[in-house]
Amino acid sequence: MRASLRWLREFVDIPETDPDRVAHVLLMLGLEVESIDRYDPEFTGVEVGRVASIRAHPDADKIRLATVERASGSQEVVCGAWNFGEGDLIALAVEGAVLPGGFEIGAREIRGVVSNGMICSEKELHLGDDHDGILVLDESFNVGDDFAEVIGLPDVVFDIDVTSNRPDAMSIHGIARELSAFYRIPVRYPVHDLGPVGGTSDVRVTIEAPDGCPRFVAQEMAEVTVAPSPFSVRQRLRLSGVRPISNAVDVTNYVMLELGQPLHAFDADRVAGQSITVRRATEGERLTTLDGVERILAEGDLLVTDAEGPSALGAVMGGAHSEVDDTTTRLIIEGAAWHAPTVLHTSKRLGLRSEASARFERGVDPNLPPSAVARAARLLMDWSGASPVGDAIDVYPVEVRPWTVELPKSEPERLLGVPFDEAMIIDYLGRFGLATEEGDPLVVTIPTYRPDLTRAADLVEEVARLHGYEKFPETVPVGPGGGLTQAQVAERRVRATMQGIGFNEAQVSTFVGPAEITMFGDPIDSAVRIVNPLREEEGYLRTSLLPGLLRGVAFNQGYGQGDVALYELGRVFRQDISPEFADLPDQPRRIAFAAVGNPRSSGLVSPDAPVDGHFAAGVIRTLFSHNLGGELEHAAELINVEGAGLHPGRGADVLIDGRSVGQVGELHPRIARRIGIEGRVVVGEVDLAPFVSARVDHQFVDPSTQPPVIFDLAFELDQDTPGGCVTRALVEAGVEELESAVIFDEFSAGSLAESGRKSVAARVVLRGTKTTLSDEDTAPLRQRLIEKVESSCNARLRGT
Repeated sequence: MRASLRWLREFVDIPETDPDRVAHVLLMLGLEVESIDRYDPEFTGVEVGRVASIRAHPDADKIRLATVERASGSQEVVCGAWNFGEGDLIALAVEGAVLPGGFEIGAREIRGVVSNGMICSEKELHLGDDHDGILVLDESFNVGDDFAEVIGLPDVVFDIDVTSNRPDAMSIHGIARELSAFYRIPVRYPVHDLGPVGGTSDVRVTIEAPDGCPRFVAQEMAEVTVAPSPFSVRQRLRLSGVRPISNAVDVTNYVMLELGQPLHAFDADRVAGQSITVRRATEGERLTTLDGVERILAEGDLLVTDAEGPSALGAVMGGAHSEVDDTTTRLIIEGAAWHAPTVLHTSKRLGLRSEASARFERGVDPNLPPSAVARAARLLMDWSGASPVGDAIDVYPVEVRPWTVELPKSEPERLLGVPFDEAMIIDYLGRFGLATEEGDPLVVTIPTYRPDLTRAADLVEEVARLHGYEKFPETVPVGPGGGLTQAQVAERRVRATMQGIGFNEAQVSTFVGPAEITMFGDPIDSAVRIVNPLREEEGYLRTSLLPGLLRGVAFNQGYGQGDVALYELGRVFRQDISPEFADLPDQPRRIAFAAVGNPRSSGLVSPDAPVDGHFAAGVIRTLFSHNLGGELEHAAELINVEGAGLHPGRGADVLIDGRSVGQVGELHPRIARRIGIEGRVVVGEVDLAPFVSARVDHQFVDPSTQPPVIFDLAFELDQDTPGGCVTRALVEAGVEELESAVIFDEFSAGSLAESGRKSVAARVVLRGTKTTLSDEDTAPLRQRLIEKVESSCNARLRGT
């Protein structure tokens, strides 16, 4: 909900001048301000003027000379626009004015005539996109007014996150009512008096589905002239995030933002039989909505119909059949109350979410439509010269009345931990418009615009909101002590490892399409199908974390971020029965990563080198070394495979104790191109279970000050023996002086390949703890390492 501070001040005299302080007050009231947008005029020296006379330019056919009246006199201005006439009010940039972009206005000679200023268009003032002619103002402006001030600039707009249980706060007036309670000042209500009303309307309204529409109000308007709304109204709508269309349409949006009641305008001449019926749709019934799309309706959807058929989808969107256009002269302004769950179901199923449905889904006050419709009619009278025909038609078969809630006087102290006397409780509730009868319990009458207040705890929250959350003392919770579980500790350790390498954590959607299911080799029938997806193209639960991460990489690249490294810890979903959740699909937790470019903070690539398969393998090995304790770390290995979705020859299976737990490598270039990623991309995804089950008991070892002994060992192995066998055997040889053993080369060619063998080379680092290792000390240790590898891996040391 976007709320203009100037608009709020029309209803409540906010004493604060600092918008940040107002935002803090809203937060204390439970209305979180997500952002504060400040709008300052990009121009100076622009005022309202009136065109007194127009004459032809003596030396040009396409421009004219306009004499403009100002408060200080009149002056002649050369203008090339032809959309204005004598008597029109315009925005005049006087001499010395500065327009957007630093363009300074002065007296300027044009074809022999001096132009003293400039008549401006919307686009020239950065107030809109209209550049077809100059900005012609309505008669609500006065000659000499500072133009920025009268159009509401500067202004501040709060973007407020309104919770789903607060429909009353989805309007300017609702927020003003909250501020009036906080500041103890009255709140004003907008003018909606129509004065004397003549004639009788022929419009008839029938409600056949009172469970879906408990109230329907309609006001016929005649002598309507469809035209642009007053400029100040258009400006206010733009600041609120709504696109102005015409006065007949804008008035419904304006009142919706102002009072929280969505309205709809029908072209009365297109309502067949002048009859309106609200009913439930039948299965397969069709309606073409205002966006030109034919909608197939489901049984139970709420419809507004005329004598010939559906005319609007109740609470969601109007129909093209009765749409207002430039030829409209008669209107029916509709305001209704709708069944919130039905609106939510229909809007989600059809993918038609709107400002109106967002309010009806929360539950709009059923007693608000009469005043909202009257307010719209009053504004339309002012904006277009329209006149109401007869009194409003108000069909209210299921009347909703205020209800009462009992509040024990001890309840606020019990829940909040601070004593409150009866007078204080009654005062706080009264400031929110809640009438309270004294006694114990207190009997509180709830107005119909507060559907969230149904129990004593809700009233205690109202007390807390006005008392001030910051005034409650800090207390230490009592009860049994707790702590992180082993799984939580393990996951934090994994996150710390990935962040230390240089990756950023991402949270992506679990909803995917068929192409993302099969991207890495999963069959489509292994995925869990969503019964009622939010979007048809995302109708499955993900079987891999990688597609979402790759979309994130492509998104960042699209915004100029060349070096991207993302990871995610999350669940994937498969059709197999879950060992963790009975009778539910398998939902294992996994960790996945994707990177492109050069994540320099990782230390796993050289400063100028892009990521590659070695980088990906390094990420996995770093995860192993930091998160798999004891023998489990040494049982982990990588075996080269031709994995689905991976670059041929640059992918590997990740094995622990001989069991595959994931894959790692370079992404296939074809997939990278399809997603829209440039450059080499590395990916990896492994089960999180081994990291969670592993118990990493780190023990401190005094660092040795002795120099290392470094040498390489190259072994011949069978082609199908993984290189990890060599490092595991070196570790298991029992040489205490062994500090590290890392494979740095593996190849098979020539006679080796012909004999079904390959060469694997490892770099070994030995270091004495108390003395420097001599050649005599190193020789037997080296031999023990060689013998362990040869016996464990059916290997032979090369060169022997």
